[in-house]
Amino acid sequence: MLLGEDQATYLGINVEHVKQYVLLFAVLITAAAVSVSGIIGFVGLIIPHIMRILVGPDHRILLPSSALAGAIFMVMADAMGRTVMKPVELPVGIITALFGVPFFIYLLRKRRKNIYA
Repeated sequence: MLLGEDQATYLGINVEHVKQYVLLFAVLITAAAVSVSGIIGFVGLIIPHIMRILVGPDHRILLPSSALAGAIFMVMADAMGRTVMKPVELPVGIITALFGVPFFIYLLRKRRKNIYA
């Protein structure tokens, strides 16, 4: 699959089935991670996508920048949760979801446009 869909098809691989299995596996792994760590684990899905857009696909830069950006994002989300409604502290999961859900909707729409374009 890394060589491209055409090469995989030439080798006799059913590309559509492989895509479906990989997607199902990714969904199950994501569901398991979120069920264990809670919605805060959602940050581990958001930040690397954002950083890949900003710094590119080179993992030597992407991995440390994702870790640093994730830590900064969590500190900012916690500070925002503590200060938005001063006497009451909002859970950090609510703040991360407010930023994460719109970003994933953006990614899904962008991907759908690429598929159907």
